[in-house]
Amino acid sequence: MQRSFQKRKPKLEGRGVLEKIITDGPHSDWLGMPDYFIHTLTVGGEEYKYLAAEKTLDVGEGDTIVFRYKEQGKEKRIDKRSLGIYIDPAQYMLDN
Repeated sequence: MQRSFQKRKPKLEGRGVLEKIITDGPHSDWLGMPDYFIHTLTVGGEEYKYLAAEKTLDVGEGDTIVFRYKEQGKEKRIDKRSLGIYIDPAQYMLDN
């Protein structure tokens, strides 16, 4: 069985200053499912949803962040394990 990859859309990438975080939860969709939190991140005036088991994130307001996301209907959903702090290569060696 051969898979065709040319039809898959490339992941969208986002970067910007994290303006606001709103956390909602915990949620549990069905019995036995671990609780999860819905974090709504505002970057550049756009809202993105990030679902995580943790109530707090490793990023904070004012951080410059990068992430991959996909659009699901009207919602923009950040991929699991793709959210991180942007490191400027020019500043990286100066901080250490």
